Amino acid sequence: MTDFHWKNLLNPEYYINLEIGGVHVGLWVVLFIIFAETGLFAGFFLPGDSLLFLAGIYATGYYQDGVYVPGLVDQMFHLDSAFLNVMALSTFVAIAGILGNIVGYWFGSKSGTYLYNRQDSFWFKKKYLIQSRDFFEKHGGRAIIFSRFLPIFRTFAPIVAGIVAMDKKKFMFYNVVSSFLWSFTLIFAGNYLYKYLKESYQIDLKDHIELIIIGLVGITIIPVIYKFGKKTVTHSEE
Repeated sequence: MTDFHWKNLLNPEYYINLEIGGVHVGLWVVLFIIFAETGLFAGFFLPGDSLLFLAGIYATGYYQDGVYVPGLVDQMFHLDSAFLNVMALSTFVAIAGILGNIVGYWFGSKSGTYLYNRQDSFWFKKKYLIQSRDFFEKHGGRAIIFSRFLPIFRTFAPIVAGIVAMDKKKFMFYNVVSSFLWSFTLIFAGNYLYKYLKESYQIDLKDHIELIIIGLVGITIIPVIYKFGKKTVTHSEE
């Protein structure tokens, strides 16, 4: 395994390029992270949006100094078409997200009020659960779609859906739609923006990974901060 540092946990590029015994396992790690972030309440700290955007950049293989570096999909099977590579990766991620939400829903339905009585720990913060519940109550089934694009919320939304016993067919509809929408949007955006900037302006996004991560984190976190900052101000005025 490559040299590890705790900061790597916050770096999606580390997961994508991870090798174990000289074997690329990035695809499997990406799929597990998506499953964990949407299905296990402990996955809220994992990179989701930035991981998918970068996965789109690394979806297809490329040559570096005359050596072929396999893309993520190459780790499962080789496709000659770059478009099919991105389609396949997006589909795999969507399925991982769907399965994760199903597990989250099941866990919520079985745990009931247990989570509300649980003490806070590094892996679990009750405030996130309460915030997700408020978000869910306001937006209903659409919260499943909205939460896909919001860190923390996408971890707890399916759990809350299970706790409030949301209709299973309705949940699955929003689950499938949101997962495909989320994965296809971010992965295709990463792949095609990378190609466009490199071909048109000779800008290689792989040389600016840190800026991409910071930008995506800012874009996804700002709405959350604004929402709860506004909520806090409202409560203080009352």
